Amino acid sequence: MNETLDKNQTTLERATLGGGCFWCLEAVYQQVSGVKSVVSGYAGGARPNPTYEAICTGVTGHAEIVDILFDPQVISFRDLLEIFFVIHDPTTLNYQGNDHGTQYRSVIFTHSDEQSNIAHEVVKELDDSKIYSRAVVTQIDVAPTIFPAEDYHQNYFVQHPNQGYCMAVVAPKLAKFRAKFKALIAPHYS
Repeated sequence: MNETLDKNQTTLERATLGGGCFWCLEAVYQQVSGVKSVVSGYAGGARPNPTYEAICTGVTGHAEIVDILFDPQVISFRDLLEIFFVIHDPTTLNYQGNDHGTQYRSVIFTHSDEQSNIAHEVVKELDDSKIYSRAVVTQIDVAPTIFPAEDYHQNYFVQHPNQGYCMAVVAPKLAKFRAKFKALIAPHYS
């Protein structure tokens, strides 16, 4: 899905990524130049209108995701994926760190054939390069219906930087992003 901004007729694109807890991904992508919005949510399951409590059981089939609206003239989909593959472990099936279950799977939900092709290329390049000691298990699927998470999950790290999980898990991933991708940090976060 593309959206056009009226001011300058810039066409925005969507990227939908799951790589463990959505708080981590949200905190990183909010600081990326060219990203206009990041919404934490759920995608890939069979039940409509899932809740966080239902997602946590693992029975709904949904993954915790971030739905990103970005300006492709500022940041490419490939760049978003390069960040994605640095800030989470794409070689672990259905878990990240201490977070276990299908809701924490590594997944790219694509919004076009072009995104699908790029995602497959990037995964192949990673596997061919042997950067990881194991194969990349990231799923690549066509974007299903995306359900925004509850309001208290939105903008979570910004609102709760001193919360234990944020300090122990989110902050190190954000620091890793900031160290590796300095040129992609939005000016107001530099």
